Amino acid sequence: MSNALTTNKSTMALPAVADDLNGYLSKISTISLLSKEEERELGRRLRDHEDIDAARDLVMSQLRFVVHIARTYKGYGLPLADLVQEGNIGLMKAVKRFDPELNVRLISFAVHWIRAEIHEYVIRNWRIVKVATTKAQRKLFFKLRSAKKELNWFSPDEVQAVADDLGVDPQVVVEMESRMHGHDSAFDAPVGRSEDQRALAPADLLHTDNNDPLSVVESADVKNQALEGLASGMDILDERSRTILERRWLQDDKSTLHELADEYDVSAERIRQIEKAAMKKLKAHLLAA
Repeated sequence: MSNALTTNKSTMALPAVADDLNGYLSKISTISLLSKEEERELGRRLRDHEDIDAARDLVMSQLRFVVHIARTYKGYGLPLADLVQEGNIGLMKAVKRFDPELNVRLISFAVHWIRAEIHEYVIRNWRIVKVATTKAQRKLFFKLRSAKKELNWFSPDEVQAVADDLGVDPQVVVEMESRMHGHDSAFDAPVGRSEDQRALAPADLLHTDNNDPLSVVESADVKNQALEGLASGMDILDERSRTILERRWLQDDKSTLHELADEYDVSAERIRQIEKAAMKKLKAHLLAA
């Protein structure tokens, strides 16, 4: 395949992330998801004809998933907009390599590439994030480097002298000196002879599959469809049947068969029959929807 599809963000004409993150999130939420067959058809157009419009449609349909993945890295103190931007680069790389003949959804294939780009970004920024995270800390960091004459730790008198010279609290000097003396940890900790001997590293904590974006969105869609189906199904019931189901199953303070029997002046068995018939009718409606 030629370079018709590149990882240059401007080439794909994607919505801008950094300018207005809220606007970006709102915009991509309106983009329709693709079915499996639609993904395969667009993938074939890209593979066989280098159709850049097909590539763009594939990328745009997955942008919301990139945001779901990027949110799991917010604990590193990096801007969400930057994490999303890096994830989008990974998504474009995945689309370029996507094989439509494989029996796999695009997002399942793209997750590796999205995370790989975000991981690289986190690694590049890990050290500076831990040393100085605010403008004031960065200013102190550079001034402190100039103030230190030796590589050894400051004595209490030296700490006080530096604090007085820079106009800061001595504890701030101690904290920054500690950060400056810290060493970078390996991204992947070496594996010991047993699992108990293995130390945790950033790679162990970067992500979890518990919040897979595809599963999150699919679960939300299923829940919304179920609620919509239930609401429409309740509308087809007569008022008495609807009221009995609501009070028996949909209220926090549920009514008993005998309570409803007293209100409707019928037997508890009759209430149970009405409830059963309403349930059957509701189930048939949901299956037909």
